[in-house]
Amino acid sequence: MIQRIQSLYLLIAGIISGGLTFVFNVWSTAKGATFSLDFLHATSFLEKSIPVAFFVSALLSVITIFLFKNRQLQFVLGRLNILTNFFLLGVLVYLSLTLSGEAAVSEKGIGMFMPIVSIVLLTLANIAIKKDEDLVKSVDRLR
Repeated sequence: MIQRIQSLYLLIAGIISGGLTFVFNVWSTAKGATFSLDFLHATSFLEKSIPVAFFVSALLSVITIFLFKNRQLQFVLGRLNILTNFFLLGVLVYLSLTLSGEAAVSEKGIGMFMPIVSIVLLTLANIAIKKDEDLVKSVDRLR
């Protein structure tokens, strides 16, 4: 059912991954240079993979919402989405630690923490999916 709490968690995670990450800066340096998730101006493969991975995460969240009749697949896609966000988090941390000119003060933006928020929301959604699956199994035992 679409009106379940896990659908709300998945929708918010999809909005965060699909839209808000392209609005906020990931970090800015002391010289005023900012890094956002702009695919066209990315120079390395890792920088080009970040927007693609955010899009994949958002797409997985939206697809998972509509698989409410198949809770096992919904749970597996939620875990896959969590792994995608862990990959994003790792790449963002790696890129922030290897910034050139890091001796000067740089400021991490809120876009750096979007995968963490998505991971928390996806974990809450998986917990709710697991509760639904356990409820259905307990009712099936009574028949």
